[in-house]
Amino acid sequence: MNVLFDNRQDEIFIDEYLIELVKNSIKAVVEVEDLEDNIMVSVSFVNSDEIHKLNREFRGVDSSTDVLSFPIDDEFQLEERILGDVVINTQRVIEQAEELGHSNERELSYLTVHSVLHLLGYDHEEESDKILMREREKLVMDKLELYR
Repeated sequence: MNVLFDNRQDEIFIDEYLIELVKNSIKAVVEVEDLEDNIMVSVSFVNSDEIHKLNREFRGVDSSTDVLSFPIDDEFQLEERILGDVVINTQRVIEQAEELGHSNERELSYLTVHSVLHLLGYDHEEESDKILMREREKLVMDKLELYR
């Protein structure tokens, strides 16, 4: 498993512990989804302004969000399956963790899991899809032993 990181924010200090937390979150999704682990994911940490611009440019939504997923559907993949890019708004990590009464680490892990599931094709637009995606998220978070 190859995870590339890009840190373009200063709200949360991204240390080795958080890097390993994100990697373990991705690995747990791979295991729950019964995928081979020869995958590549790019993870970027950004602030609210940057994710707002990305959301407007790529989704046509003129607001900030907590996480964006950019799946790659590349039929010419060689040794690694490139899943795509995850963009995490660290300001929202802090805000949502406080609102929900859990740690920043738990929120960061959850947003990583949520986004990687999007890379794999899960969605929550329709209620039936939302139920399925929430079930998958719960399985992964239980595997990680990161509870609310």
